[in-house]
Amino acid sequence: MRIVIVHASKYGSTREIAEFIAEKLGHRGLEAEAQSAGPVPDLEGFGAVVVGSAVYMGHWMPEAVDFVQRNRAVLADRPVWLFSSGPLQLAPGDSALDDPELVPTEIPALIEAVHAREHRIFFGALDPAKLAFKHRALRKLPAARAILPEGDFRNWHSIEAWANDIARALQSPGIAVGSGGR
Repeated sequence: MRIVIVHASKYGSTREIAEFIAEKLGHRGLEAEAQSAGPVPDLEGFGAVVVGSAVYMGHWMPEAVDFVQRNRAVLADRPVWLFSSGPLQLAPGDSALDDPELVPTEIPALIEAVHAREHRIFFGALDPAKLAFKHRALRKLPAARAILPEGDFRNWHSIEAWANDIARALQSPGIAVGSGGR
């Protein structure tokens, strides 16, 4: 079975998560590849889809939202998983990454539109050397440095475990792939 991991990534962290998921699915005997949401990936020939986006100010990147909305009829006919990359750390009052307060604004509607099996949030990474000028300038403010810490906060073990969960689901007997069944 072929699986595509579509990603929207501003500075590369989310792309790296998508590539890692594709690699781990490959280790489980599935044919998987990561593609950018930008140049309109063709879903023909893919039996399952994972879509991920970086999160900024509580929102998925527009190209990821547009990809899901444009392809909702095709996606609703395949097993779909969604993931978000961000935040960098938990804010005071947030209990865990599965805290509903951390779910990007668009996710409930996207889950409903494509009958996504799951949405998962992973910590992201921030490398100041990769930032655009306006984001580098913003990080110079003391308050911004506190909420935008430098470092790689991605939990690769958690991401791998999720990829393995997806592989198990796709390899289980009776799964309807690309036929509208759930």
